[in-house]
Amino acid sequence: MLKEQLFAKPITEIIKKRLSVRSYLSQPLSPEMKEALSRFFSILRGPFGGTVRVELIERDLALKELNAKLGTYGVISGASTYAVAVVEKADRDLEDFGYCLEKVILYAASIGLGTCWLGGTFKKSEFAKAIGQEDHEILPCITPIGYPSSRKSLIDFAMRYAAGSKNRKSWNELFFNGDFSHGLSEPEAGIYKTPLEMLRLAPSASNKQPWRIVKGTNQTHFYLQHTKGYAKMLAYDLQRVDMGIAMCHFELTAKELGIIGKWHISAPGNISTPQDTEYIVSWVEGI
Repeated sequence: MLKEQLFAKPITEIIKKRLSVRSYLSQPLSPEMKEALSRFFSILRGPFGGTVRVELIERDLALKELNAKLGTYGVISGASTYAVAVVEKADRDLEDFGYCLEKVILYAASIGLGTCWLGGTFKKSEFAKAIGQEDHEILPCITPIGYPSSRKSLIDFAMRYAAGSKNRKSWNELFFNGDFSHGLSEPEAGIYKTPLEMLRLAPSASNKQPWRIVKGTNQTHFYLQHTKGYAKMLAYDLQRVDMGIAMCHFELTAKELGIIGKWHISAPGNISTPQDTEYIVSWVEGI
């Protein structure tokens, strides 16, 4: 089977090396970088068909032309440019959003740029003003995008420690064989071992890792295990965004390995789900 390779580097390499960057050099992006990013934005499509619009917003230009003072509450230092995205309101809009913006983040990492997911507080913000958010659009998250600084802030070290790989959930907490009562081992995952491992390494809000996967014979079912009360704390349910991020990691890796499949909503009726767990979508092999 032919591999589908969207980036110049293997997706597994990009995912393993990507880090959340909170300290940036103040220099603006080069014209070549801006052009490459804009071209990439134009090919984004969500798995559920949602329209996601992404724009590069320069901090100084936004202040000069729109009087929009872009701020990130001290979490980010030195960033002069942001990738700001909005998605049209629709069923599964947040999943489409997460999928598309994570593609942007992985592409940025592949060309040497730093990014950092920031979400939950931009509902009626200066970022919304800068991108010209319409009434039919939502803005759940943004990311700074630029050249990483070698000087790390204290918040960088603290947050990186909290979200480190040693704090990630194990395979038997996330992946299941046939139903939720049987854990999925790496050998049992077969050709999906690498796509599932790349999914396990995906970023998530507060490092909650809410995705749960049940592998069937030729279908892989994706579930969201809600953290009780978490969605009410924020303007948007960021755990739905997390599901889009997980889908992005899984699909990009599967396709790069030559695994043919598509997303399809076909909830398996014979699988009993744990409390606060919701079926989202299935990856169906061979279609």
